[in-house]
Amino acid sequence: MTSISGAEMVDWNLAVATATRLVRPGPDVSRDEARAVVAELRRHAKASEEHVRSFTRMIPEGHEPQDTPVLVVDRAGWIRANVAGFREVLRPLLGKMQERRGSGPGNAVLGAVGGKVTGVEVGMLLSFLASRVLGQYETFALPSRELPAGTGGGRLLLVAPNIVHVERELEVDPHDFRLWVCLHEETHRTQFTAVPWLRDHLEGEIQSFLAETEVDPMTVLERLREAAQSLAGGRPEGEEGEDGGRSLVEIVQTPAQREILGRLTAVMSLLEGHADFVMDGVGPDVVPSVAEIREKFQQRRARGASRLDLALRKLLGLDAKLRQYRDGERFVRAVVEEVGTDGFNRVWTSPNTLPTKAEIAKPADWVARVHRRAES
Repeated sequence: MTSISGAEMVDWNLAVATATRLVRPGPDVSRDEARAVVAELRRHAKASEEHVRSFTRMIPEGHEPQDTPVLVVDRAGWIRANVAGFREVLRPLLGKMQERRGSGPGNAVLGAVGGKVTGVEVGMLLSFLASRVLGQYETFALPSRELPAGTGGGRLLLVAPNIVHVERELEVDPHDFRLWVCLHEETHRTQFTAVPWLRDHLEGEIQSFLAETEVDPMTVLERLREAAQSLAGGRPEGEEGEDGGRSLVEIVQTPAQREILGRLTAVMSLLEGHADFVMDGVGPDVVPSVAEIREKFQQRRARGASRLDLALRKLLGLDAKLRQYRDGERFVRAVVEEVGTDGFNRVWTSPNTLPTKAEIAKPADWVARVHRRAES
């Protein structure tokens, strides 16, 4: 990462070390049980490919998209993979923040100290998230010997200890739950491998968002500090601060960023809602207890956890992600009911056929724009 006098804004190695040290241990399983879980998740991930392709019809028959690896990881593996992704995506923003900090006397020392402080704080946040993610398609993955990625980037992560933890917590059939999770994550992999332009489009939007950031570096670092203090219990109970508990994303918005964020929100709602729609559509044929799993999992999503958990979800913008599942699934279902699966699949034609944020809320408007105009 670009640095001034060797000092980085975030000490990423320290972030990894902190997160892996602080992350909670996974559920108690024997070595044989762990091997069996890993083997089953790999089988389910492979089986999910055909289920998802058949249901979505996104990949033409006889066409084989670029392959991306499926990795079953523990919490530490998820942390290492995501630090690599964060570091790459945030590189332009942190370089810009570093320039604003300047290179005057004492800044190198302050930068080195600040980078370590921020590294610890980022590590604390990652340790919180690492015990909650069940699976993830890493769109902007950087390959390494330990964590390979596809030629054009991308890999599917399944976090075994978290899947086992949730299936036990919900008291559902573990084999059904593991396949159900794999169906959701495989849908994300299919979205990006079947739609070659989608990755570059998303990366372009994210980089445009970051390029518009004109926030003082200390403002962003202060938001990280607030989140870390909440995690450590160091923030007084009930204290919201002058920003009313806004998320990290909301804090750094300019007018141009709000426009970009609206488009990103619409795309993420589409991707998440489509994955939920697919796993529920495939589920009844291959997951016997899908109705029970869905009901219990929805209750878990809505219930959240402790007040601390809810505060962190708000600060990190995770509450918005929960809305994306709900709103996006409603959009996909409404469009499929109106124009069928192939009609819905026009959404993947180009960036111009992606739904807007307003159209996510009003699916009929997307149908009118993309279908009726094309037919007139």
